[in-house]
Amino acid sequence: MIAAETIARLEFEKLLTEIARHAQSECSSARILSTRPGNDLTALKTTSGRIDEIRALNRFGISLALSSFEDIRPPLELLKPAGAILNPHELLLFVPVLRIYSAINRQFSNRDDVPLLKGILPNLKSFPEILEPIESSVDHDGTILDSASTLLRETRRAKRTLAGRIRKKIEEIIRSSGIEIFLQDDFITQRSGRWVIPVRMDSKGMVKGVVHDVSSSGETAFMEPLEIIPFVNELENLAAEEKAEEIRILRQLSAWIREDAAEISACFETLLQLDVLNSMAGFADEFGLEPARLNDDGELHLVEARHPLLLMMQKRGALLRVEPLDLHLGGEFGKTGPDGQTEPASVMVITGPNAGGKTIALKTAGMLSLMALCGLPVPAGPSSTFPLLETLLVDIGDEQSIEQSHSTFSAHAARISAILHHAGARTLVLLDELGAGTEPLQGAAIACGVLKELQQHGSMVIATTHLTEIIGFVHRSGGMVNAGMEFDDRSFTPLYRLIVGEPGQSHAVEIARRFGMPERVINFAREMLGSAGSEFASLLAELRHRRSEFESMKQSLEARERSLDIRDAELEIRMANMDRVRRESAEKAWGDAKELISATRRRMNELLGELKKEKRNDIIDKLRLAEIELTEQLKPQADISEQLPLSTVREGDAVHLRSLGYDGVVLALDERHARARVRAGRIEMDVQLSDLCRPQGAAERGKKKTPSGSWRFDIEESDQRELKLVGLRVDEALARLEPFINHAAASGLGEVRIIHGVGTGRLREAVREELERHPLVEGQRAGEPHEGRNGATVVTLKN
Repeated sequence: MIAAETIARLEFEKLLTEIARHAQSECSSARILSTRPGNDLTALKTTSGRIDEIRALNRFGISLALSSFEDIRPPLELLKPAGAILNPHELLLFVPVLRIYSAINRQFSNRDDVPLLKGILPNLKSFPEILEPIESSVDHDGTILDSASTLLRETRRAKRTLAGRIRKKIEEIIRSSGIEIFLQDDFITQRSGRWVIPVRMDSKGMVKGVVHDVSSSGETAFMEPLEIIPFVNELENLAAEEKAEEIRILRQLSAWIREDAAEISACFETLLQLDVLNSMAGFADEFGLEPARLNDDGELHLVEARHPLLLMMQKRGALLRVEPLDLHLGGEFGKTGPDGQTEPASVMVITGPNAGGKTIALKTAGMLSLMALCGLPVPAGPSSTFPLLETLLVDIGDEQSIEQSHSTFSAHAARISAILHHAGARTLVLLDELGAGTEPLQGAAIACGVLKELQQHGSMVIATTHLTEIIGFVHRSGGMVNAGMEFDDRSFTPLYRLIVGEPGQSHAVEIARRFGMPERVINFAREMLGSAGSEFASLLAELRHRRSEFESMKQSLEARERSLDIRDAELEIRMANMDRVRRESAEKAWGDAKELISATRRRMNELLGELKKEKRNDIIDKLRLAEIELTEQLKPQADISEQLPLSTVREGDAVHLRSLGYDGVVLALDERHARARVRAGRIEMDVQLSDLCRPQGAAERGKKKTPSGSWRFDIEESDQRELKLVGLRVDEALARLEPFINHAAASGLGEVRIIHGVGTGRLREAVREELERHPLVEGQRAGEPHEGRNGATVVTLKN
């Protein structure tokens, strides 16, 4: 468990506050602010996946149907006692919530790309039996609408009518009784629900009525004329009836809510989860965050990581640029040992100048680890990965305390002692300014002991320091690595980039000089440093030089790789062009084939028309010849080469007709004209001997598919008297309808049935329109009850 103190030191609450700005409700905001890291890998992956699903919807321009809503849990608590009644304003709290329930229920019902969001139980459901009565009964300002009930509408109409009569009666009394001279003003008003007129105090005895109020000046008495008292009493009775009906309506609405209170409350928890997840997704989209990848291998790998609070400052214009951080601990990363093997590093010590970004690097690693352990997307590259931690321990900041007599060093020592006590194998430890606050040699010695102890505990450690002695210890120790914040030696300014494997320098002298330190002080300081400091600086300079050379080589390799990528892209473009040309050729060939098929269909319809009139056998021969010619034109050469011709043919032999793609039996031979009479199914026909080949068998016949949209039709199928088109699109159905009608007519059938189903009616209408235009159709009708009613059409063919 990660302590609240750690969360506070890493300023995690500031991040949560920014996320809470996206929430639609204060209760959702409170839930966001209470978010804490966890270590249940399955739950974290589920949270991350749900956020990803919301962001995927956002990329398609689809937002969750969320809007502003209030907390309905308090009024639900008020409703628990039997007979409890909510006031109109409390009822109005349910309207936006129930609307959101209904909207999200509709939004999710037909989607299969949000399985994790739909897995939040209970699923949101609609409550129209509650929402609609509230909307029709309570106005937005909390008044009960006339439409709430018939009795309420009639009672209010009667009240308005009676009020008008009362006003008219008072006006008549004033005119007829001559009391206008006693009035203070010429208006009619109400006091305590009674209708009154303003009478001068010195003349109140001149007006017959009851005084209900006196003005603040004492000069006006508000009197109710005696003549209207019965009317006003009746009006009060109506007002009482109105109030009773309003209470009855509120009681009924409250009772309906009480009946479903458990479901409404459970759905509200789902709504809060969705609002929290949507807020996290909105924050992630605002700053372009990536899903956090968690691992159980103790590996922390940051690629182009940025602190989210710095990104927020950049967006507000307080920063021009946030330098990315690359950092790797655990796993296979480390430094090369004496045997040439890579030793995994679990301890990293960062050195560098003051205000150079050391503490920011520390806090970035800590903040992003917290975000990943909450399932939040992180401001880092997609290849970044975070360890599944049990705890995160930090020593950042100065805990000097006058009240507790703590100096800077003693405060750090106390905190580090507690860290050593709680550190373990699944722990990330962040130590800022390790060894500071005391004599440097002793501070460095203690710091090295702390690093070794934490390494033996199996913890991952990131520490910052200015002490050179720690750098040497880390360099000599296995499983530890130095890193430094890059510094521009020419301008003496920090570059805020972390260089792993190379320690940094404090550059205190140069920075002091830059900020106006007297030159004589600077020179004296350099003399005090002596040759040891110069040698160390020279060593670091040489390391930087070598690194610069390696970076130049790397850039050269990257440039070469980019050139190869460009060549690959050009080759892909060429391949795409070849594919495009191939597709265009295929489309052109298909267009030509369609034109040929259309022409042949027209010719066949003409022949079939003649077939019904005269010369049946001659027309059938012409039809078969046209069929064979068209088949030969469309048939690929590969199909012909696969069929073996027959060397000899005898009567009774089983053969395969290549033009029809169907097996048959030889009935007679005409060797003189190289023709044979063959029976295929129930049809006999004369064909060329060259059209015959060895029979394909039932299996091959089953494999052979009729081309889509082809005018050919299996002979067995033409013998059938019905065609099933259920489930087909209109264009597919019409493509099958015409050859079926043609072959049915050629087979001498008088009546056939087309089964198209009922559905929306589009397929049925398209089929019947096509039949209406077909030259071989005599008539059509809907099916009888035993024939399928409107789900089938019975077609009568011309004789």
